Amino acid sequence: MESNLNRMINQTLRHQLSGQLSKYTNVMKGWQYRWFTVDAKTGFLSYYLCDSSAVGDDIAPSPHVLASAPRGQVQLAGAVVYPSDEDSRTFSIACASGDTVKLRANDARARQEWVDGLRAVVESHTKAMDISNSSPLPPRELLAASDAMVSARQALFLTEQCNASLARAIESIDCASFTPTDPDLLLLKAISTASTQCLHQCLGLLQRHQEMNQPSSEPIML
Repeated sequence: MESNLNRMINQTLRHQLSGQLSKYTNVMKGWQYRWFTVDAKTGFLSYYLCDSSAVGDDIAPSPHVLASAPRGQVQLAGAVVYPSDEDSRTFSIACASGDTVKLRANDARARQEWVDGLRAVVESHTKAMDISNSSPLPPRELLAASDAMVSARQALFLTEQCNASLARAIESIDCASFTPTDPDLLLLKAISTASTQCLHQCLGLLQRHQEMNQPSSEPIML
């Protein structure tokens, strides 16, 4: 029976994941529209300059792209894709290189489609990278280490969901004993968020350690 991961990868291969997203740029300190495409075979997310007049047209094909060469590329192998709890449209890609790309979709449904599709490609290429990576570990231990990394990413995703649920519960609380601005609840929310960020950093360190003997990924351009 086809697994959920294989089903998602096959869907991505059959229907190329592409469309307009907003990308946060540090240079401009704001959001810029870019056209994004995912190559499920090579495991790269590429983005292009696009016509700003086409904003919001998710299904528009490449004629809105202003140049044939990509503005930048992101290697998805070893990355972590996670939705933001600041709103229902924003999500980020924490790359194995240590860089983070912050993106925003048109709506919550579009964000979920991107997150699901990107995670499927990440999972596929990360497993291939882990297995092919030269290592002094015996094959059995190498496979165990690869499985452990996959489990760690899955556990971190569940932690993010719990953190987001906690934040929403605190913000919507309405009772005589507590309010959303209660100092103890705000402290709990802050600790939960900080702990999740710390786990992201730890996983990033493990991923960078895994990548030490791998060729460096393409630089992320703005």
